[in-house]
Amino acid sequence: MLTDTQLVTQFSPELGEDYRVAKSYVRDVPTQALLHIRSFTHKLTERLAKSQHVIFDSPNLYDRIETLNREKVINVRITRALHRLRGDGNRGAHPEKYHLTAEALQDLAERSIERLSKLVADLFPTLHQLDVPDYQFEPFDSIAGRDLCYRAVMDNDHQAQYLVGMSLKTRALMQREQEQALADDVNEQQTVVNQSDESFKQAAHWFAQAAPFSADAMHEHGVSLLHGYSGESDRTAGENAIISAAKAGVANAMALLGYFYLVGGEHIEVSQRDALHYLQAAAALEQSEAMANLGVLFYQQADYVQAYHYISSAAQAGFPHAQYHLALMLARGEGCKADPLASEQWMAEAAEQGQLDAMLNRAQYMLNNENALGNDFTVAEHYLREVVKYGHSVPAMIELSIALADGILGRIDVVGSAALLKMARQRGNERELEVIAPLWQSLVLQIEKVLEVTDNPDEITALNRAQELLAEPI
Repeated sequence: MLTDTQLVTQFSPELGEDYRVAKSYVRDVPTQALLHIRSFTHKLTERLAKSQHVIFDSPNLYDRIETLNREKVINVRITRALHRLRGDGNRGAHPEKYHLTAEALQDLAERSIERLSKLVADLFPTLHQLDVPDYQFEPFDSIAGRDLCYRAVMDNDHQAQYLVGMSLKTRALMQREQEQALADDVNEQQTVVNQSDESFKQAAHWFAQAAPFSADAMHEHGVSLLHGYSGESDRTAGENAIISAAKAGVANAMALLGYFYLVGGEHIEVSQRDALHYLQAAAALEQSEAMANLGVLFYQQADYVQAYHYISSAAQAGFPHAQYHLALMLARGEGCKADPLASEQWMAEAAEQGQLDAMLNRAQYMLNNENALGNDFTVAEHYLREVVKYGHSVPAMIELSIALADGILGRIDVVGSAALLKMARQRGNERELEVIAPLWQSLVLQIEKVLEVTDNPDEITALNRAQELLAEPI
């Protein structure tokens, strides 16, 4: 009986090697595993297209998958599986933007590898006109991480040094993202911040080691200098490193340099011509943030047709912020025909991928519109809590407080409602405080009225606790 790696190798020797490398990274460098999975998916679409003499007119993976579906090379189930793998790869590129913990990232990488092997088994008869051989999925191991560290230290292997740096950077970004989501416990937060600081310092060390020999490492070295991974930032040296990496053709560096030309940097003057050049070069390599920023550039110039083109491309590439803005453009009919249903679908997609503005929008729509797409109060509550946790959003605090006080979520929780209102008042601006004031008074009265009629000890305890939270006059 074959192993899963042997199955994929028999399916395609080239893809078999990509699969082996991706699987070897799952336990220790899951980000790289997911990026390899996305590359594997890209090559797989080329293989499928070649088998049926289909010619792609776009390098965009989303477009390629849809073309294969439209040409009936693949069925709906395979189409969905490919899109799922595409999405997993996008999450792997920026796990901190999807609020993933280290454990969740590894779990995602493991599930993606298993889905990929199953997809190959499903496609085996299509491409080889043979029944799929019997195979068994082998357990994951942790050899790759140890091997990378050995090669980075003992062999002075610059690619290994870069990959070790990327692993540490990913860990640091997720640690920092979780730190910022903590409650306002200063002592607890400081303890965790030190953990991410150490990870950033270690990442900076390995990027600096590899930078003279690797353009990708040079880009990451520049980012580490810009953000002060080692302690203090050096924006001049950071921008110079980014420029070097961009001139060497690194997509992420070209995207970042284009952004600097768009908004200005420490020593980089605003230049729409240069911004356009570098953003278009990065977009041609499917760098989704570059596509999104091109959309912003054209939107600012009131060229809504071009803005729509690039923002929709970035959205289809899986970039959540672009999906959110595409939903807004579709709702308004900017650069396109207004399409409320498509707008709602893209808003839902962005929310599902953790885009905070979209999550708030979807939650509010679900709670206030009984005909909302995918109306689910459990999801609405989850979205609001995520936006409060990661975005410290006052509107989300207010919305969730109202829902808990009014029983919209299927229960009444006056303590939770009062705690959210108190948090909102501490963070709110002048306009938000005007909204909070009547809600505060209304909740105080609600608690007083219930206390007058209830004799339930647990309810009385909860109501007294809510009163304590609302004791300060407003």
